[in-house]
Amino acid sequence: MDLQHNILQANILIVDDEPANVKLLEKILQHHGYQNIQSTCDSREVETLCNITRFDAVLLDIRMPYLSGFDIMAQLKQRFIDDYLPVLVLSAQPDMETRLKALNLGAKDFLTKPFDQLEATTRIHNLLEVRLMHNRIRDQNRILEEQVKTRTAELYQTRQEVIRRLGLAAEYRDNETGNHIIRMSKYAQLLALAYGLSEQDAEIILNAAPMHDIGKIGIPDRILLKPGKLDAEEWKIMQTHVEMGANILSGSPTELMDTARMIALHHHEKWDGSGYPTGLQGEEISIAGRICALADVFDALTSQRPYKQAWSIEKTLDLIDSETGKHFDPRLTQLIKKNLPEILMIKAEYADIFNTWE
Repeated sequence: MDLQHNILQANILIVDDEPANVKLLEKILQHHGYQNIQSTCDSREVETLCNITRFDAVLLDIRMPYLSGFDIMAQLKQRFIDDYLPVLVLSAQPDMETRLKALNLGAKDFLTKPFDQLEATTRIHNLLEVRLMHNRIRDQNRILEEQVKTRTAELYQTRQEVIRRLGLAAEYRDNETGNHIIRMSKYAQLLALAYGLSEQDAEIILNAAPMHDIGKIGIPDRILLKPGKLDAEEWKIMQTHVEMGANILSGSPTELMDTARMIALHHHEKWDGSGYPTGLQGEEISIAGRICALADVFDALTSQRPYKQAWSIEKTLDLIDSETGKHFDPRLTQLIKKNLPEILMIKAEYADIFNTWE
């Protein structure tokens, strides 16, 4: 539809306590093709009428009983907050004080009584043109905002998929499952929130945790997949996966990748300083690294693998208790027990499925 057609379809409200003035304006507007005209001589009805119809122009008298035009503009300004206030003032008072007060309350134009019909229709047309253009731009902006939101959500999902698949590449080399990285990441997010981190920081840990073992892609198969115990030299090589992972993830300016780098580097450090690669102790270890270390061990122990049975929750918690203050941050071990029901819900939702063959 063209703009002129939309203007003639616009919703117009006439508010004047003089019936003759109302009838004259109605007649003028109808003669020029306007089709959606409402009117009232009782200013108290304006609020109800505005609740029913969203008007594109309000032709408003100033001096009226009950509620003045100023009172109504104050109501409309509240209603049209952050929007275009479509008021054309009808007034027999041409003084500057009246005009300034009306403008301050949001009026867009004036008609001085008695008015010229051509001037009246021109001013009304101009008011509606601006109003409808404003609506068009507003609607276009809303569409663009929705498109941006949709695209942002798609990019977020794509990023999540890439991160998980990157983590999965390392896990598959180590006989782990894709659900392991999902579970341990969600455990880590839950623990981060319980620890008091912000939702934003907890979500960053959720998104960064899947890459904690990415450095394993650089470990030779003869070591990574060795069925027996590693000798001292092999264990030394295995330990390099944390630094390789940190190197892979380094150099990015984003908080996500920097957190992923810290997790990769710190998730084998231990609270008492006996971990690797640098023997950090206590809070020298990043909180993200401490959280992911506990989440990773909890899931590894409680999960079945082709080469082992899952530990019971009780046995796993007993081991975690025994490692409190040694391997794990004591505060985090308390939090994992306190939030065990939620942990178990995540475990059940993302359970592994193993196929058995006769």
